[in-house]
Amino acid sequence: MKREMTCIGCPMGCALEIELAADGRVLEVKGNTCKRGAKYAETECTDPQRTITTTLRCEDGRMVAVKTDTTIPKDEMFEAMKMIGGTVVKLPVMIGDVLVKDVFGSNVVATQNRS
Repeated sequence: MKREMTCIGCPMGCALEIELAADGRVLEVKGNTCKRGAKYAETECTDPQRTITTTLRCEDGRMVAVKTDTTIPKDEMFEAMKMIGGTVVKLPVMIGDVLVKDVFGSNVVATQNRS
């Protein structure tokens, strides 16, 4: 089976062609100009991961931008959003503060300051 995708591993945006075995293993990656392209294609085909970026409500009603500090499995994104969605953040908050711990092995951290 063949799959085509655009690599997002670097700014080049290579057009990748991936040859997959019947069991989903990556047999060959073509079109990448760097090693990151091959790694990206393999991960995306076998174990896709994503970083969540969103906002959480602060106790004063304002919003604070947040993200996961590592990637989480793509198929767990909606469950992760349910886990963090009701969080109300206590102020003050500094960039990098952990606001929600252990969401599928990742922490949710602030990406902006709020006082």
